[in-house]
Amino acid sequence: MTRIRILGIDPGSLITGYGIIDMDGNHAVHVTHGAIRVEAKALPDKLRIIFEEITAILEQYNPDEMSIEQVFMHRNADSALKLGQARGSAITACTLKDIKVFEYTANQVKQATVGKGHAAKQQVQHMVKILLCLNEIPQADAGDALAIALCHGHSREGLLRMAAGVSGVKRGRLQ
Repeated sequence: MTRIRILGIDPGSLITGYGIIDMDGNHAVHVTHGAIRVEAKALPDKLRIIFEEITAILEQYNPDEMSIEQVFMHRNADSALKLGQARGSAITACTLKDIKVFEYTANQVKQATVGKGHAAKQQVQHMVKILLCLNEIPQADAGDALAIALCHGHSREGLLRMAAGVSGVKRGRLQ
């Protein structure tokens, strides 16, 4: 098996969480985590800060892939739009470094970390601590980012196996 470094991002216009793990097969190892706190008032300035901070993280830790949560709209359309723009800044930083981006729903992240798609936030945070052998539960946004990275780390093995199976079937039919 080959080690792969995954950056998980929990985007936000005020706090963007990040978490980096190394995956070797199904074994996850914590590398780092934290939160980008955006104090700027104007949205363009916030987006620039997110972009610059993510770019610095990419340069320091050199991840192979990035995983990010998909936007969902609950009640406040303005908040969803700002969240989408924060996501865009993070995604752009990664794509400019040729890092593959993978997106997951909140339910997929919960399913991958806890085993239930409608798990409580506290359950997800607790499982992140357990799965990565951390001494304490990380700050909420960073913990969510680590959960997103774990979701991708555990999902990517299955995706690769399915892709290999599908390509094998296609080759078999073409021969």
